[in-house]
Amino acid sequence: MRPFFFGKNFVMRNSWRYLLLLMGALGADLARADAAAGAKKAEMVCAACHGPAGNSKVPTYPILAGQTFRYLSLQLRDFKEGRRKDPVMSPQAANLSNEDIRDLAEYFSQQKRLSTGFRGDPQKVAKGKAKSDQVLCPMCHLGGFAGQNEMPRVAGQWRDYIAKQLRDFRSRTRTNDAGNMTSVSKNLSDEDIDNLAQYIADLY
Repeated sequence: MRPFFFGKNFVMRNSWRYLLLLMGALGADLARADAAAGAKKAEMVCAACHGPAGNSKVPTYPILAGQTFRYLSLQLRDFKEGRRKDPVMSPQAANLSNEDIRDLAEYFSQQKRLSTGFRGDPQKVAKGKAKSDQVLCPMCHLGGFAGQNEMPRVAGQWRDYIAKQLRDFRSRTRTNDAGNMTSVSKNLSDEDIDNLAQYIADLY
């Protein structure tokens, strides 16, 4: 289920019927996903940018290892269907079948995330945590930014990638978020974004 922000009020728009349908759909996806097939596909089309087992070595490419199955599935579908655009990812995702997407999501979600070794500036990390608490980041991403379901794990993600996504949400270059991140990021300054990126990248 997708959470919505209205100002500072956090509202979960769902019903039991919707929740049950979502759980059923997710269970069906998991039942059909094949991590071994995902590993083969990842080696062919993903490893060059996202690194071995999804542990990217390049700060502009996100780490996929240990990401949630649901988030990975949704993002790959969004790239494939044009709701999210990127000059590298969009043409790659365009050729993926629904089965490929499920298999890749299953494979990457099972991989062990490795530390990037990043250590943030202590003052910026402290300011980033304060801003995170102020704008209620843990309400969606959970404590420690561990992520859940459709909400990505961003703890220990590359700082450059985090900062770019925040800027893209703020400028509405990226909009596949049901308005959640746009609402949060629209009032962030460049300094706020740098501090948040330092704080989140410093977590593991």
